[in-house]
Amino acid sequence: MGAHHHSYNFSEQFSFSGKAKTFSLIGIVIGILAVVYGFLTGHVERTFLNLLLMSYYFTCVCAAGLFFCAVQYVAQAGWSASLLRVPQAFSKVLPFASIILIIVVVAGLFSHNLYNSWNHVAEGGEGHFSPSKAFYLSPLFFIARLVVFLGAYSIFGLLLSKLSVNEDIHGGLKSYDKSIKYSVIFLVIFGFTTPLWAFDTIMSLEAHWFSTMFGWYNFAAMWVSGMAAISIVVILLRKAGHMPWIKDSHIHNLGLFVFAFSIFWTYIWFAQFLLIYYANIPEETVYFFKRWEGFYLPLFWLNLIINFMAPVLILMSRDAKRKTNILLGVCILLILGHWLDYYMMIMPGTIGEAAGFGIIEIGTLLGFAGLFTFSILASLSKAPLAPKNHPFLEESLNHSI
Repeated sequence: MGAHHHSYNFSEQFSFSGKAKTFSLIGIVIGILAVVYGFLTGHVERTFLNLLLMSYYFTCVCAAGLFFCAVQYVAQAGWSASLLRVPQAFSKVLPFASIILIIVVVAGLFSHNLYNSWNHVAEGGEGHFSPSKAFYLSPLFFIARLVVFLGAYSIFGLLLSKLSVNEDIHGGLKSYDKSIKYSVIFLVIFGFTTPLWAFDTIMSLEAHWFSTMFGWYNFAAMWVSGMAAISIVVILLRKAGHMPWIKDSHIHNLGLFVFAFSIFWTYIWFAQFLLIYYANIPEETVYFFKRWEGFYLPLFWLNLIINFMAPVLILMSRDAKRKTNILLGVCILLILGHWLDYYMMIMPGTIGEAAGFGIIEIGTLLGFAGLFTFSILASLSKAPLAPKNHPFLEESLNHSI
């Protein structure tokens, strides 16, 4: 590529040490202790549901990083070239996150602590379904789909990351052109299978209820939380003195994504809610009825306040999207907000009023936060922070809006 007229050190590598490493390890230990506490105190199903929530959330955020990279390649976007190593770190961790999710699902299935609406054959679980639905929800077919979907995503994540490193070494456009080709294939596969992944992993917890919009509702949550996580990592790296080429305009673009797709999430959420509310069919309204009473009613409204009203009102102005502290605060709030969103998807239809916010929930959240931080920063430290031979790097360095 052409010469870059600047003084940036594109060979700089992030060193994963110090407080970040210590705190992430402390978080992992807290998480392990919380899970052990849940099992020893007899809250086995509740503990499994929290493990499912966090392992699914972890995997979704990593998948969002891969999706971000693929979209940038297919769009041949220039603005994002200088920060691509952050979402690439997410995609490199995706196989690890996928393995954790598969282990949780398999253990929950065969211990009968997850998917009890269809997993108890002896209790007539499958007898309530048509033969085709009973076959679709058979444990082996269920696990096979999960392995195939996550395996395919993981392969593409590793491929795109490897091609980016090859581009650093060899230069030229060969690796970039291959990245575009693989990204196109990935996006087609991802588009068709993401709803099925959400149907299987989350919606089948209440297997007698279904919504054709549920897959896209989960995709919207995945994309918003993924963009929030990418923004947090980029901002914190910049604050720590890394990636000096990241300017306010890059932060602004990230803020635009967070702002816009928070509205998109709300659109999908409200569309699903309004159709069910207006039709008033008992088989459909039972889903929201469980979430509109008792312990869950305040959380129902809090979910909307955090994930819609807060980002829209705070990030509406141009200046707010460019101020790192404001965007950082909103993104942290959204990470917590979408934890609540997944909590509301999972808990009311499974353990109902037996759920709560206690040691198990807080400890599992901290544990996976530590695991995410450790794995992402460890992955980020294994390659330079800038793709120095990316064909649009110069455009990204001069990005200004």
